[in-house]
Amino acid sequence: MTGRYDIYRNIHMALRANMAEVLLAVGRMDPEDLAERAEVLAQAQELVDFCRMHLAKEDRFLHPAMESRAPGSARQTLGDHDHHKTDFEALDAAITAVEIAAPGTRQGPALALYRSLALFVGENFVHMHVEETANNEVLWRTHSDAEIIAIEQAIVAALTPEQKPRSLRWMLTAISPAARSEMLGMLRHALPPQALAGILAMIRPHLSDSHWRKLGVDAKAA
Repeated sequence: MTGRYDIYRNIHMALRANMAEVLLAVGRMDPEDLAERAEVLAQAQELVDFCRMHLAKEDRFLHPAMESRAPGSARQTLGDHDHHKTDFEALDAAITAVEIAAPGTRQGPALALYRSLALFVGENFVHMHVEETANNEVLWRTHSDAEIIAIEQAIVAALTPEQKPRSLRWMLTAISPAARSEMLGMLRHALPPQALAGILAMIRPHLSDSHWRKLGVDAKAA
């Protein structure tokens, strides 16, 4: 069903980008370099927390909407989420294991973290595809675009002040130039100029010169 509002697109692109970047960082980390280890493990923990937040928002807002009009339609996703909650705890423990490992013994825990994270990322890539296909089919069949947008607005409204910048940082740097301009246009109508300028300053280091220029008037107006 082309042309329908895709509630998953931007946030899933953000999650995939964050997962890929952290997986790469953990894989090439020198765990005996204390400063590098601290930075990379902080990135890994932030990713786990980001995924936790995203899962909780889907469970709170999206799945009840699906179940209310198509009972049983969220069953597979809810089951996946139960598995992911166990994964979060395992990743927390794997991160801690690298943090507390004694000097000269950190390579093993670091590799274990990398492998656990790689499995988590792989499973989540498949999981997000299911949501973007099967779950979207349910949402598009049972809800209007206006209703889907209202669900998304409720999710955004429920984000804490700490969660909003992280979500915007990854979404605005992971999506296409056209989608980025569209999103910034909506933010311009919703935010004061100073807040929009802060968002642009936050994402600028993560955009190529070409993508920054493609913002055109959006960048100049901030």
